[in-house]
Amino acid sequence: MPESVLQQIQDEMMALPGVGSSILEISHRSADFDAILDDARSAVERVMNVPDTHEVLFIQGGGALQNIMIPANFCTPEAQTADYILTGAWGKKSAGEVKYYGDLNIAYDAGDTNFNHLPKQSDLKLTPGAAYVHLTTNETIHGIQFKSMPDTGGVPIVADKSSDIMCGPLNVADYGLIYACAQKNAGTSGVTIVIVRKDLLARSADRLPSYLDYAKHSKAGSRFNTPPTFSIYATGLVCKWLESKGGVEKIEAENKHKSQLIYDVIDNSAGFYTGHVVNKDERSIMNVVFKMPSDELDARFCSDAKNAGLTTLKGHRSLGGIRASVYNAMPVEGAEALAAFMKDFAAQNG
Repeated sequence: MPESVLQQIQDEMMALPGVGSSILEISHRSADFDAILDDARSAVERVMNVPDTHEVLFIQGGGALQNIMIPANFCTPEAQTADYILTGAWGKKSAGEVKYYGDLNIAYDAGDTNFNHLPKQSDLKLTPGAAYVHLTTNETIHGIQFKSMPDTGGVPIVADKSSDIMCGPLNVADYGLIYACAQKNAGTSGVTIVIVRKDLLARSADRLPSYLDYAKHSKAGSRFNTPPTFSIYATGLVCKWLESKGGVEKIEAENKHKSQLIYDVIDNSAGFYTGHVVNKDERSIMNVVFKMPSDELDARFCSDAKNAGLTTLKGHRSLGGIRASVYNAMPVEGAEALAAFMKDFAAQNG
């Protein structure tokens, strides 16, 4: 979370300006929350340049619920097969829910090389007329990121952007549905931003349990049940912070600079640091993943870094090594401090 947003939340926690009550207390059916919800929705639309063809929804349940809702809504008798491009652990987890609602086709699986590369267009085994093509644009565990979308032949692209939403500009019109748990770049945990193409809402056709139906969430204005009021409020504040920074174009340049500071140390370390991703143009600007010559050095790195005030650098348990996350709110100074520490650590232990 940006420090200025945290400060604003602290200042307004006891009572929202002009309201007299905390965001934690006001009714989700009140005019005061109407304004907060509309403000957050409008802020997401502005920041992401959402076209009129798409609608912004706020839904609970995180990515786990989206993994269920997507095939439930989009796999129909006319289009039963869903294509999944697996470039990391999160995409693999998403694919596991398709079997309850349709047929799963793995269009590509990079698991054989521990998800260290992205597929070429020619590698994809896509289904003509598929219900949708799902991919995870940024895999946090493996530090790999799509910089452009594959050609799906007109089949809607469904993208999990939980870890790189708002990290840079994108053409929302290229997607059938975008979903993102907010806690990386767009607020706090508890709310998932869903941006769905309006014509796709008809696919649910009133055949699903109510909470699983995107059309019912749309009709209810993201208040099918009690919404996560605080999380929606926080998302609105973060979007306004992004606008004050110059928008997604400016934050993308900053994110590229921050991640490159760290990648430069890796690339110039004569093999002491090894990045996980094979191709440099596929490396994530959100999560820099690397390792050292031994697990012992990885552990020492994390311990010494913590003593230097650099925390949460241990890689995911499934991969090991080091993971430095440089999400939007991470200041450039943080990346500079890590890069300097990495140089010193390599000099002392190489």
